[in-house]
Amino acid sequence: MNAINRTEQVESNTEVDSDLAAVSEVEAGIRDFVRNDIAYLRRPAVAAETAPLDANAEATVNNVNSLIQRVAGTSLAEIEKLISELESLRDLLHAEGQRVQREISGYAQLSQAAMKSTRMIADNVTQWKRAADGLRNG
Repeated sequence: MNAINRTEQVESNTEVDSDLAAVSEVEAGIRDFVRNDIAYLRRPAVAAETAPLDANAEATVNNVNSLIQRVAGTSLAEIEKLISELESLRDLLHAEGQRVQREISGYAQLSQAAMKSTRMIADNVTQWKRAADGLRNG
């Protein structure tokens, strides 16, 4: 029974070692990739004439540039459209605000005229009532 357990442990250790080796190899590859990427970013900028791009890299740069321009162009067009819609809405709201102010002013004037008319009518009715009371008493 001990022999079986030892064999299983050896096989288990071998599998673990091979897994660890694979993981270490992947990690080493990632580290190398990151180092190369960072080293590329840390390099001083070189003039285009002194370090020409190969055709594949230039095509990739052009593809990325065109993609950025398409996305930015679409976004800018949408933003400009939104700005124009907001400006027209602002103008509409301003015009409606002025119209409402005119309406309120008209209603205020109408209300004042109605109050004056009501006072005049009430005063006339009071005078007529006094005159009628004077005629009855007299």
